[in-house]
Amino acid sequence: MKPSGLAWAPEVPAHWTVKKLAFIASLKSGDSITSDDIRDDGPYPVYGGNGLRGYADGFTHHGEYALIGRQGALCGNINYAKGEFWASEHAVVVAPREEVAVRWLGEVLRAMDLNQYSASAAQPGLAVDTISALKVPIPPLKEQRAIADYLDRETARLDALVAAKERVLGLLAEKRRALITRAVTRGLDPRAPLRDSGIPWLGEIPAHWKVVRLKFLSTEPLAYGANESASEDDPSYPRFVRITDIHEDGNLREETFRSLPPETAAPYLLEDGDILFARSGATVGKAFLYKSAWGAACFAGYLIRLRCNTRVVQAEFVYDYAQTEVYWGQIREGTIQATIQNFSADKYGNLAVAVPPIEDQQRIIAHILRKTARLDLIRSSTERAIALLKERRAALIAAAVTGQIDLPHVSSGENACSTIGIDRQPAASSERNS
Repeated sequence: MKPSGLAWAPEVPAHWTVKKLAFIASLKSGDSITSDDIRDDGPYPVYGGNGLRGYADGFTHHGEYALIGRQGALCGNINYAKGEFWASEHAVVVAPREEVAVRWLGEVLRAMDLNQYSASAAQPGLAVDTISALKVPIPPLKEQRAIADYLDRETARLDALVAAKERVLGLLAEKRRALITRAVTRGLDPRAPLRDSGIPWLGEIPAHWKVVRLKFLSTEPLAYGANESASEDDPSYPRFVRITDIHEDGNLREETFRSLPPETAAPYLLEDGDILFARSGATVGKAFLYKSAWGAACFAGYLIRLRCNTRVVQAEFVYDYAQTEVYWGQIREGTIQATIQNFSADKYGNLAVAVPPIEDQQRIIAHILRKTARLDLIRSSTERAIALLKERRAALIAAAVTGQIDLPHVSSGENACSTIGIDRQPAASSERNS
């Protein structure tokens, strides 16, 4: 080994060279293409900054290339394109100047974590000149090909494990939704007499339940949040909650903080048990239950607040209802005609909810908490396993492209998974337990 002068790869094999990327490849953004020219099928694939976008009637490149995402939060990610394809302006095409193994070159770029070089702006982006000036460790062509073949084989095994665990997550989500849907639309007594709700999405409900519009379960009209631009980050001010500040599990993200002065936040302050609905964009329909543990908080203008009348309905019951297919069916029907997905306060207010007596609601809430607790534990452990596999995948790539793995030993029986501590035992038993 010898010092390389690279912060991300301090040492490389002594017979490797270190050169600027510009010496071995030219980097150039693709050509612009409108969304109208991209469709679901066609003769030529179109690649953008995050991979395949669709298909078009023309192509800009022919051959095999690594592509670098140029803009957005995921800029610096690596994809591959082969054959005849269109590279959009959001992808940087890496065209070798000399014979190299394309897969090796792409994985070197992946290991370099190019996202760290994005410009600090509202829309992060990479400057081609900046990336071209970076230095990379270069093995002989034969070793490049060996590294590329090796990584294809070993990462495929890790990717298969990740895919299997992601299928488990999908099944857990389906089971969780089915459990909640059954409880909040049929109750806990399978012998209870049923009646037609009169609502297609609801179907039959227990005979003693009532069908109520969401707006009649609130102590006040459903309200929009503040349209202020929150730039303060003073923890003594009420927190300004945006949809992006809330995790899927309903907890607040700690990595971001925005606040509003108390006098501005006052009309929009949240109370324990308030429910927030997303009203536009890709998150339309998502619901979150505000908890006093969040601390003093107000909410953004693209959220809608429901303040439940606790004499009629428990906030947790409405929140659970918002996780069901019955609820989502109504959301989809309300947005299907819209060019831009938008669900107003009036639309939310007119959603139909099957409401049991308070005592039944309390039993249903407790039942859902018990039953979903185990599912949530399995989900958390599965997510941790996926994160660990992805970390090990990144470590495997970094080790291979910096010469930390002795490929001849690998070919004779040792593999890189064991080299960097990856358990290669079959995952079937753990998946069955999940």
